[in-house]
Amino acid sequence: MSVKEFSDKLRKREQRRTHVRKNIEGSPAKPRMTIFKSNRYLYVQVIDDAAGTTLVSASTLEESLKGIKRNVEGAGKLGEEIGKRLKEKNVATVVFDRNGYKYHGIVKAIADGARKAGIAF
Repeated sequence: MSVKEFSDKLRKREQRRTHVRKNIEGSPAKPRMTIFKSNRYLYVQVIDDAAGTTLVSASTLEESLKGIKRNVEGAGKLGEEIGKRLKEKNVATVVFDRNGYKYHGIVKAIADGARKAGIAF
């Protein structure tokens, strides 16, 4: 992949991200669940935008989640873990922010894992 192709890919993701974010916002009743994928790790945060605070977070960097790989199966496990943590905080519904990523593969697996844990979108 050339530098130009890579920069176009990032630019398109940023356009998708801003297009989605102008329509969704996290509130105390329904916080925003956002994801980030690096080349090695997965990160999930649940954010209350009104207060500007992170309610719950999980990532494959954590010691308890070190064994989870950055693939669809591992993303499902990460989604279930974030769902458990949300249940502990008595949060039942969230707004899903895919952060500009296309809704398939890892992103879909995280959402499905959270749904499996009982979180509604």
